[in-house]
Amino acid sequence: MTSNSESVVLLHGLARTRGSMEKMAAALSDLGYHCVNLGYPSTRFDIQTLAAEHIDKALKACCGDKIHFVTHSMGGILVRQYLSINPLPALGRVVMLGPPNQGSEVVDSLKHFPGFKWINGPAGMQLGTERDSVPNSLGPANFELGVIAGTRSINLLLSTLLPDPNDGKVSVANTKLDGMRDHICLPVTHPFMMNSGAVIAQTVHFLAHGRFSHEA
Repeated sequence: MTSNSESVVLLHGLARTRGSMEKMAAALSDLGYHCVNLGYPSTRFDIQTLAAEHIDKALKACCGDKIHFVTHSMGGILVRQYLSINPLPALGRVVMLGPPNQGSEVVDSLKHFPGFKWINGPAGMQLGTERDSVPNSLGPANFELGVIAGTRSINLLLSTLLPDPNDGKVSVANTKLDGMRDHICLPVTHPFMMNSGAVIAQTVHFLAHGRFSHEA
């Protein structure tokens, strides 16, 4: 158990809602963390705008002397974008679930198709693997970061666009980021990994200890 002196900001992924992070938020709240489960219009604006406007809003709802982040997919890129510009003295640890830290080949292959931008918005268009994409322009982690990557897919068509292993949206290799403290692979899929008991347990472990439990 922890005390309410520590907050956790939860950030969902692209084209998702705060509801996708409710199970994770409930588990962390039960352990005593003050959780701020942020909903934001992920398909309406670019990454820079989303990070600037909505992470600030979440931080104002935090309390205590330490602020952690737990993110899914593009939510992790928003945190990297925000921290690249804004120092956060109260920053604790960050756990990213399936983040496209080096972009996603799915975006490379599909972004020019009609309807892709309409569905995924300006931010989705920024998640490719090219050298000047947003994920590849933000530099290494200079904070305590743990990354959880999935190795199962429910979308075999998208998986053909990705190197193995992958979670159907992001390859394991592209979840990695220079400077991260720890990385672990689990047999979970991209859309639902945040609801996995194993993912929740590993998230809790990293927030408490700064590392994953590789013996689990």
